[in-house]
Amino acid sequence: MGQYAQGIRLNLGQFLQQLLQVFFVGLTIGMQRNVVPVLAEQEFGVPAGSFTLLMAFVVSFGFVKGAMNFVSGRVSEKAGRRKVLIWGWLVALPIPFIFLFAPSWNWIIAANILLGINQGFAWSMTVTSKLDIVRPDQRGVATGFNEFAGYGGVALAGLVTGYLASYFDPRGSLFVFGLAVILLALVSALLFSRDTLPWARAEAAAHRDGTHTGPLPRFPTNVSEHPSTREIFTLVSFRHRTFMALSQAGCVEKFVDALVWGFFPLYLHARGVSLINIGWVVGVYGFVWGGSQLWTGPLSDTFGRKWPIVIGMWTCAIGVLATLFVDGLTGWSITAAVTGVGMALLYPTLIAAIGDISHPNWRGSSLGVYRFWRDLGYGIGALALGLIADAYGALEAGFWFTAIAMAISGLWVAVAMDETLARINPRSTRTAPS
Repeated sequence: MGQYAQGIRLNLGQFLQQLLQVFFVGLTIGMQRNVVPVLAEQEFGVPAGSFTLLMAFVVSFGFVKGAMNFVSGRVSEKAGRRKVLIWGWLVALPIPFIFLFAPSWNWIIAANILLGINQGFAWSMTVTSKLDIVRPDQRGVATGFNEFAGYGGVALAGLVTGYLASYFDPRGSLFVFGLAVILLALVSALLFSRDTLPWARAEAAAHRDGTHTGPLPRFPTNVSEHPSTREIFTLVSFRHRTFMALSQAGCVEKFVDALVWGFFPLYLHARGVSLINIGWVVGVYGFVWGGSQLWTGPLSDTFGRKWPIVIGMWTCAIGVLATLFVDGLTGWSITAAVTGVGMALLYPTLIAAIGDISHPNWRGSSLGVYRFWRDLGYGIGALALGLIADAYGALEAGFWFTAIAMAISGLWVAVAMDETLARINPRSTRTAPS
């Protein structure tokens, strides 16, 4: 593979640059995790108790981000990863101005459409770029570090904006913080990011020429070398049992994040918790989720992908439900931490598992399809949470719905998924996939 040899150490500079990029992406989404839901009524006129309208800004984000994940993955195999990353940051530039001048909640929904495009393009490319440049046995480490940096940024931004909004004008704080982050990210991408598509093409050539070393991955054999958009979408969505199990799990686990984004701040605020302390509780979830991926990613490289995903799904279910049965900042912080550990077990491992069985020729596309279904979970989950909470007249119904959905989804993975780590479950023949 020559100059496009894979490995974290060999490509450390670019690996670190992509970590910085995903940290900026996390800061961009995290700046509204704490402040925006609480300000919905007093600043933007959302009627008290209208949970479906409140969650509309998460719904818009989820559906747009899901679609853009798929688009960006497909486009990146033609245009390259770097261009798509930069396009994502250009789209984000109006967001801080909308927060500053928005006259109604509809404008916040519009801002989250732009945020969905930004996330679909920028975060997707940080993941894909890392999987391009690392060895197959480093995918868990790579995705763990990637999601640690991204969700560490989410947690940090929620905490910082909570403090800023408490001491300064909330809109002005979001504007200054958001604009600074987006400009820094764009400049950094323009100056220092490098396209990693040549690494993927070199890896594909090694598989084609029979020069690939190590255990042979279980690539699907019922797919062409360069599949069409329809072919790759149906393969990852439902034609392959393991891909389908991973895709549904990705979709359902986003119910948890939609709950934390939209309902956690309101649930805590209704119990007299201040914006700063809400930021700390939500921050515990994000920091534990982000930090724990530094060990859960390598864990999956050693022990496999399947059972960390299953255990993570069930751990999240326990953490979400336990939130309703504790009281006080300590109790809520503990349940937030439990939920964060569950997310850390499943989140990078799902991405690594998709990468394990995706041929380099179409890995960007398959990741895009998976991330389409995963982030569509924001929209589906937020819409379901809003409707269920409105129907029962209580936020608590959303917690029960999320916990039950996670438990069932984890059972699906346990029954339907084959282990994807080639070292543990290699393909028995060295014949190249058709």
